[in-house]
Amino acid sequence: MSDHAAAAAAQGAAPQTPDRLLQRLEWTVLRRLDGLLQGDYRSLFRGAGLDLAELREYQFGDDVRHIDWNVTARLQIPHVRQYTEDRELTAWFLLDLSGSIDFGSAGRSKLALAEGFVAVVARLLTRHGNRVGAIFYRQGIAGVLPPGAGRNQVLQLLQRMRQAPAEAQPTGQGTDLAELLRAAESWISRRSMVFVLSDFISAPGWPLHLGRLARRHEVMALRLYDLLEMVLPDAGLLTVQDAETGEQLFIDTSDPAFRARYEALAQASEAELRQALAASGVDTLELATDDDLMTALLRFVALRKQRQRLPAGRRLPASLGLAQAA
Repeated sequence: MSDHAAAAAAQGAAPQTPDRLLQRLEWTVLRRLDGLLQGDYRSLFRGAGLDLAELREYQFGDDVRHIDWNVTARLQIPHVRQYTEDRELTAWFLLDLSGSIDFGSAGRSKLALAEGFVAVVARLLTRHGNRVGAIFYRQGIAGVLPPGAGRNQVLQLLQRMRQAPAEAQPTGQGTDLAELLRAAESWISRRSMVFVLSDFISAPGWPLHLGRLARRHEVMALRLYDLLEMVLPDAGLLTVQDAETGEQLFIDTSDPAFRARYEALAQASEAELRQALAASGVDTLELATDDDLMTALLRFVALRKQRQRLPAGRRLPASLGLAQAA
């Protein structure tokens, strides 16, 4: 079995224990990623260090305390100082685990995709002495995992991701992502790297809070989606239910006009979401349930490497291939 196939199996197969899942990802994905980074780790994850690494033009969302006023005055363009990491980095995962995250086609859910990504990135960070924490959202804030280091911290994070309440049923209320982002503003005091993993199917109002969070921290949005959410297949008469509100609809997917209206609404929603993410001033990486995990991680590495050269909020194409990312 190839590395990519093994990685996919690690996510899409029957549920494994967190320890078994992490062990497999360490062998099939993390080791290969280590080889591809080739010492670039420090440029991917920079802490609040003291040694000057480089100067670059100011971008919206940068900490104004890092502006080099001498260079700015000389060049008449604001520049900020970038420092080499010499202190530990703290990373937070803001995890939307609401009902819509359980959806997925082709044998893998958005939750399984998030689990694989979190496992690899969290382990990559903790192996270098950094700390990771998490805030969990289900039908409201479902708990906080304070930052910690080491492999056991990653295992605890994965275990908490799986602890859905046994009585989890549609509540009649949808996701309010703003609640998760407000909780992060309260809990995360020290400047950190923040990963927001969500499908962003939410009540309105969250872009304002995402933008506020990005002004204080380095924020990356990981948008999870499934292709079936974009295009409705011809599957005849179906009863569908909203996983969060419990609302049921009887639809005729064999009607071409109905499918066309569905696709048009999906495209309009997609355009609105992309505009909101860009306006929030955060880097965004799109992850589809049929993505190969290794390819997705290479897109993540490519985005991190280009972070210093791209304006805040600029998006890499979701279709960025393996060759391009490498």
